[in-house]
Amino acid sequence: MKLSLAIFSLALSLPATAFAQDSLNVVTSGEYPNTFSSGSANVSKFTQSSKRFNDWSISFGAGVPLVQSADLTSIKNGNGKNLFGYSAYVSVDKAITHAFGINLQYDRGETRQGWFNTKDAAPANAAANRQEGARTQYDAISILGDLNFSNLLRRVDNKSPYRWALHGYAGIGTIAYRAYLKDDSGQRLMTEIKPFKFGSFFGQAGAGLKFKVNRRLDLETRLMYVYTGDDEFDGGGSQYSDINKREEQVSDNFFNATVGLSLKLGKHDSHLMWHDPMQEIYYKLDDLAAKNQDVEVCKSGDADNDGVCDDWDRQLDTPAGARVDGAGVALDVDMDGVIDLYDKCVTVPGPVENNGCPTTNSNSGTVTEAETKLDGIEFDLNSDRILPSNTPILNNAVNYINSSNGSYTVIGATDTRGTDAYNQKLSDRRANSVKDYLIKNGVESTKLDAMGKGKKDLKYPECDPATKCPEWKNRANRRVYFEAK
Repeated sequence: MKLSLAIFSLALSLPATAFAQDSLNVVTSGEYPNTFSSGSANVSKFTQSSKRFNDWSISFGAGVPLVQSADLTSIKNGNGKNLFGYSAYVSVDKAITHAFGINLQYDRGETRQGWFNTKDAAPANAAANRQEGARTQYDAISILGDLNFSNLLRRVDNKSPYRWALHGYAGIGTIAYRAYLKDDSGQRLMTEIKPFKFGSFFGQAGAGLKFKVNRRLDLETRLMYVYTGDDEFDGGGSQYSDINKREEQVSDNFFNATVGLSLKLGKHDSHLMWHDPMQEIYYKLDDLAAKNQDVEVCKSGDADNDGVCDDWDRQLDTPAGARVDGAGVALDVDMDGVIDLYDKCVTVPGPVENNGCPTTNSNSGTVTEAETKLDGIEFDLNSDRILPSNTPILNNAVNYINSSNGSYTVIGATDTRGTDAYNQKLSDRRANSVKDYLIKNGVESTKLDAMGKGKKDLKYPECDPATKCPEWKNRANRRVYFEAK
């Protein structure tokens, strides 16, 4: 169990040690911004002088420990009472990120357990019932991981004061104690005094609720569960079992409820653990509003008025009304070279001269109603699964076939990857998958047949091998289409 506690604490600490406060000073090189020259790649190196937040604090507090799992306990003892001890702690806290920190903590206290308080006289019936009382004075040093759940889960600020925060703590350390046992005749035994020992671990974990009093001071209540890893901690362990005759415990554990204060150190206005990036934006907007100033979103302007600042816009002449991606490039869903604004067949690739729609084998060069309703059913590589993007086309096909008097053959095809035998089976599965979907959604089974043509029926014959073509053409070859009988 000691080893598992050590592993748990190490696992909790390591992921966060790679993070620290970032400066917002961006290095400008004059190069065009892209994936490799923008964002975190341009953040200046972290140095002590570039820190924007305080990240050190000192915490101290006091509370009540209650032995919960031991031969002698503090909670609801044999007389139906609780025996309250006392505890105190002081810690030096270092925030690594806005959601994680590490604390070096010293604890000191005294637990009281058993049938009566050792500071009082033994009950009259103590001798008859072999009743004992005990107290344990302890000192402990530990390293705790501090997880700020409120910052970790915080996404949007509603401009309300950010004054409460839920923290979780877990860690390991070493503990020393002196335990005293008392019966009706007075102090009967004093347990072996255990000093601090390197390699002798205890663990503690729990939660705390912090309230931000001001920029320098926090008030906190904590509830911690302490695992001592020692059966003699309560004063009635295995070597004294001939006296107390109680069930032996592997480890004597206790709860520790405390109230304390945290003093935040440093010259900055805000502590890293209380930082809320959204509030900076709100405060800035409020300040501009108070001065009747407009918010300048794009200092470099937005020439094509597509919502992407010119500094980041890769297409500065986007046509009015065109939808764009984050880089200001007009969207072309089927990647046929015709942007969606002008594409009359948005999901089906086609040449520019036909407004982005596929051509027919006729001399007219126009798209028939049947091809509009029944074309464009494509598949992922090595798959016969019907994609969500195919559903509107298939639903149109259901209506079109049901309204017509003819019958159709559902033909499956593949691209040129793979062997002839594999592609033949794959094309059969694709054709039958579409046929089954149509029948399931209301098409009469007598109107449909299915067959596969493997990789011998390419929509783009030039894609043999597949490496000669862009992926959208290979995807168009992985298709199902219809032929009238």
